[in-house]
Amino acid sequence: MITISQLEAKKFLLKKHFLFGKKTLNSKADILSFIKQVGCLQYDPIDVCGKNAELILQSRILNFNKSDLYEMIYQDRVLVDYFDKNLAIFPIEDWPFFARERALYSERGRSRDEIDKVCSEIIETIDQEGPKSSSELEYAHKVDWYWGHTKLSRAALELLYFKGDLGIHSKKGTIKKYDLMSKLYPVEIISKADPFPDLIDHLCWRVLRRIGAVGMLWNKPSDAWLNLRELKAAQRKEVFERLENEEKILKVQVEAIKEPFYILSSDLALLNSVLGLNEKSERVEFLAPLDNFLWDRKLIEAIFGYKYKWEIYTPEVQREFGYYVLPILYRHDLVGRIEMVCVRKEKKLVVKNIWYESSFKPTKGFQTQLGKSLAAFMTFNACESIEIN
Repeated sequence: MITISQLEAKKFLLKKHFLFGKKTLNSKADILSFIKQVGCLQYDPIDVCGKNAELILQSRILNFNKSDLYEMIYQDRVLVDYFDKNLAIFPIEDWPFFARERALYSERGRSRDEIDKVCSEIIETIDQEGPKSSSELEYAHKVDWYWGHTKLSRAALELLYFKGDLGIHSKKGTIKKYDLMSKLYPVEIISKADPFPDLIDHLCWRVLRRIGAVGMLWNKPSDAWLNLRELKAAQRKEVFERLENEEKILKVQVEAIKEPFYILSSDLALLNSVLGLNEKSERVEFLAPLDNFLWDRKLIEAIFGYKYKWEIYTPEVQREFGYYVLPILYRHDLVGRIEMVCVRKEKKLVVKNIWYESSFKPTKGFQTQLGKSLAAFMTFNACESIEIN
């Protein structure tokens, strides 16, 4: 077992996530490489100052343009949006590994009697006429669906998407157009058999993927395991023991933290590179609320001493901070949080509030870097001015 200090743990995680030192990623190829490393980016459609996946990339990719991600998903089609850690974006080459997820939706779902009656007809219509949105199909009456009473056309399209028969052809705002997966992606990828039909083999792959997504994780309940329905305590224990015995993961003890962590064996060189590292990073970054780096918030609290709760679903009167608040990273610490809103009609970025941790005192150096990061964030959101309240 390797023992490291909390500072070394911080630097390891930040380097793993390309959040330490100067930004070196700057192209579509770099975006794809980063997503392959972390497995997936969690998708969320809410857009206050950028969608979650876009916010993740803007903090790593120099001069990131939102259109690059859209093109990679819906034009280049090297990425696909589907379920991983909840709804996510991942490389299309990983599609076969999620056969279990698709099979699950083939067997379940609300209002299946009504929906199943129209699915074949919808597939035939799309095959003959091309991509369709729910408003372009004539199934207007409503059925009981996951999000409440929903038009039959929407429920049927979504079920076919969940099952893997349809994929998202394009998006415009909240409107999605669906097409046959066989028309969107190479048949040799989407028709490939499940590489891990055995449950434990599959869970080993998923756990390795999640450890790689965060950088280090512990063998305990965690939000980082979301959507791994079959990973109960007994299965998790078996998986960790097997992965450690096969030398695919390494145990790491962080000083002053009782529970050990695990990293990918392939990250040992990266870990060794931060041992005794005196290098400082002057970057200020605003992190996405569902950033892979933040997936295990108890881990972040243990290592960084920083508590973060996404208060978007917290009633306003109960919020400690705000509706859509982003953590602020400076050097190797999470030093505060910021609430920003993009007023698109006015092309203006409004900084509603900034809260600093009680242990942090902003310096002139920090203020300079903060100003640069706000200017970059303004450009990222296609704004032309900043208003600071």
